[in-house]
Amino acid sequence: MKAQPIAFYAPLKSAEHAVPSGDRLMARSLIRCMQEYGYVVETASQLRARIRDPHDQPTNTQLLADAAQEVERLTQLWNEQGAPVCWFCYHPYYKSPDLIGPPLCKAFGIPYVTAEASYSQRRTEGFWGEAQNKVLEAVNDAAVNVYFTERDKLGLREGSPTANLVRLKPFITPVVDAPLQTISDKLNLVAVAMMRPGDKFDSYVALAEALALIEHIPWVLNVVGDGPMKAQIHALFEKLPPEKIIWYGALSPMHVASVYAAGAVYVWPGCGEAYGLAYLEAQSAGLPVVAFNTAGVPEVVKHERTGILVEDDNVSALANSIARLLTNADERHRMARNALRHVHDDHTSKQASVTLGKILQRAIGTVL
Repeated sequence: MKAQPIAFYAPLKSAEHAVPSGDRLMARSLIRCMQEYGYVVETASQLRARIRDPHDQPTNTQLLADAAQEVERLTQLWNEQGAPVCWFCYHPYYKSPDLIGPPLCKAFGIPYVTAEASYSQRRTEGFWGEAQNKVLEAVNDAAVNVYFTERDKLGLREGSPTANLVRLKPFITPVVDAPLQTISDKLNLVAVAMMRPGDKFDSYVALAEALALIEHIPWVLNVVGDGPMKAQIHALFEKLPPEKIIWYGALSPMHVASVYAAGAVYVWPGCGEAYGLAYLEAQSAGLPVVAFNTAGVPEVVKHERTGILVEDDNVSALANSIARLLTNADERHRMARNALRHVHDDHTSKQASVTLGKILQRAIGTVL
């Protein structure tokens, strides 16, 4: 059978965007899963539909015009070369709706598929409200909506009782081939996160406060990440001895893997995390996790089995849990082994490729 092309679109950040992020990583991972299953995946558009201000009428009007141009361009292209077998949109939500795929799918009669779509009844202000209505309409019309967490499922179901929702567990390609050798006796803490405003900055604040409470333990924090808040985040840790912090900046995936491999515990509070692929990466390298029991973190970290999840915003509990694992090697190693099994049994890209491939087969109506 001839390879079947899928049009892939990520309105918030293209898989080909120059700046790394969790969104870009998941977009690339989804594309790779579909390719491994046998589909040909083509990036349909580079248009970034990012609504920063719901009341900025000129900018938002221009976005609608740019989207209309993309619809026109792709209509002409597909009339000349043939349409794909479906449109796959990753992460549409009120700040970043898909303004291109739905009209094309209706015009060409092809199925529309979403992954990690989200809906919130609180977002009704200005152009955000209009965008959210478009997201909900697309979710209702979609052949299937792939969700990663129960939190997203509940939100979508709140907006649409009838939308077709199917689960795909968050997944990664494990970062270490021989993970049992990475369980470390060194007290290296690891955190991997971009340095940007909002939830990321809030997590850095909580981490700095927690570590200040256990300064007497001979840990070393290894931080991988960079971004516009770098100076402010470095300043959060100035009260700690400088030799206790190693700032790596941005690293390649291979070098990040080496930081994980030398670690003992992954420490990231996780304020507002959708689920956090870095939690899976760390566990696949044999690191138990300490984090807040918040947002999507419990979807990927199992409390008292692969790590410790504490009450949201409880910095003292966060510090005590880090200390608990650092001072109890047996417990740390037990959770490390569990973390390895957890990822390799339930959250690998190989498993996701099969699951997603079958989901798409049903949506498209053909078998590869």
